[in-house]
Amino acid sequence: MSIPSGAPAAVSQVPEAVHRRRWAILAVLMFSLLIVVLDNSILNVAVKTIASPSPTGLGATQSELEWAINSYTLVFAGLLFTAGLLGDRIGRKKVLLFGIVLFGLGSAFAAMSGSPGELITWRAVMGFGAAFVMPATLAVLMNVFERDEQPKAIGIWAGSVGLGIAIGPITGGLLLEHFWWGSIFLVNVPVVVIAVIAMAVLVPDSRDPKPGRLDPLGVALSVVGLVLLVYGIIRGGELADFTDVSVLLPVIGGLAVLVVFVLHEKRSSSPAIDISYFRKPAFSAAVAAIALIFFALMGVTFFSAFYMQSVRGWSALQSGLLILPLAVAQMVFAPRARLVVNRFGARAVCTVGMLLVAVGLAAFALFDATTPVWVMCLVFFVQGTGMAHVMPPVTVAVMQALPREKAGSGSAVNNVFRQVGGALGIAVLGSVLSTVYRGDIEDHLGAVPAAARDVAGESIEATLGVAERMGPAGAPLVSAAHDAFMGAMHVTAIGSACVALLGTIVVALFLPGRPRPEPAVAQDERAVPADAGR
Repeated sequence: MSIPSGAPAAVSQVPEAVHRRRWAILAVLMFSLLIVVLDNSILNVAVKTIASPSPTGLGATQSELEWAINSYTLVFAGLLFTAGLLGDRIGRKKVLLFGIVLFGLGSAFAAMSGSPGELITWRAVMGFGAAFVMPATLAVLMNVFERDEQPKAIGIWAGSVGLGIAIGPITGGLLLEHFWWGSIFLVNVPVVVIAVIAMAVLVPDSRDPKPGRLDPLGVALSVVGLVLLVYGIIRGGELADFTDVSVLLPVIGGLAVLVVFVLHEKRSSSPAIDISYFRKPAFSAAVAAIALIFFALMGVTFFSAFYMQSVRGWSALQSGLLILPLAVAQMVFAPRARLVVNRFGARAVCTVGMLLVAVGLAAFALFDATTPVWVMCLVFFVQGTGMAHVMPPVTVAVMQALPREKAGSGSAVNNVFRQVGGALGIAVLGSVLSTVYRGDIEDHLGAVPAAARDVAGESIEATLGVAERMGPAGAPLVSAAHDAFMGAMHVTAIGSACVALLGTIVVALFLPGRPRPEPAVAQDERAVPADAGR
């Protein structure tokens, strides 16, 4: 994770002109990443508004809301690997510009959607563009910073995710209070315009100088396998049943295609990704940690939004403000994680970080309808602190395991595991939440008209909607819905914490320990922060 003790002080691999403007380039990359992260976090606070009848919203059903989120995820995850490979081959700047422009166009049309179906379609276009942005930002970063500065740059890059987490819900809440629902997408357009201009002026192009011949079969297998797998996961979450044939077939099919992909890559003379890297325990542990932490975190993010808005009755803006401690912790600690890793080693730092995430997730099992706000803020801060000490070190481990010219592929691997882990978290933990909730609320639906009973049991939002239409007679149902949701949230929180504990075991066993003391070359790194902003 830091410079090997025997490494020569070095021949620069970065042109001097690029080296001088590396921090400005990093700012542009963060800006580009920010809008991709911000868009997803904005949408999370807008689902209730979009579900409202026209003209307030689109009158989207629960299933349509899920697909407004999932269409983006499905396309994004399916194309990540291909986008990374294309960046290595044709140029990362070209791919980055293409992705950001397409994302902006998708955002503009999504804002003008006249139906849930149109919104789902344009969200898929946005996912297509984002798939080209996310891996390209990290790949460009690896090619404008020398190896000794990469951990610091990656820490700052990861901190921008925290900034997106904070700005998204707050921006979404403010926009929804003053404008129509489409403004949450339209706000991306001016940001995209600024990002495109800055990229064209500042960001250098880079590519693999010896990409080898194309591997179209490998690329096709990766896309088909990932799309089938993620679709099956999403479908399982939608049905709250992972034994349904419509879930099993795509999941098994996707896994089978990915197995064929791995076998093909092992035998190919010019593989899209060198599978041998997964034989390195540190590399495999790092990507596993990424998947597990996002599995746990995305699941808890999903149900915490309903807890804050449906149970506590807070607005979208108030809910967004409560996420601030998590984001602040990431922004403060992620850029400094490398210093702690240099002192204690990646294994110790990531193990403690994963434990903090697990503790934060488990704390949700103790929340009730009257939990003080300061307690929630403390829990979110602990979660953010834990993530800030896990994501930068494991990202460094993945990226520095591959040659610089394969940065696009490495970034794609990093993001594929994160995206698949997050999709699994929402689907699996969302299914647990739904199943437990249905079981608890069914006994309280006797007073609900028979025609509305099935709908009332789908989710807390559906139950509260039916209770509102019942007038004063629905008051007991509101109380029962809150109790049932709290019970389901407690079970789901424990499940999330267990996944985070599994991640703790993985990093404790397989990540590298404390680095050996380094000679003078490491001392110079202390001077970097002084001129970092120049």
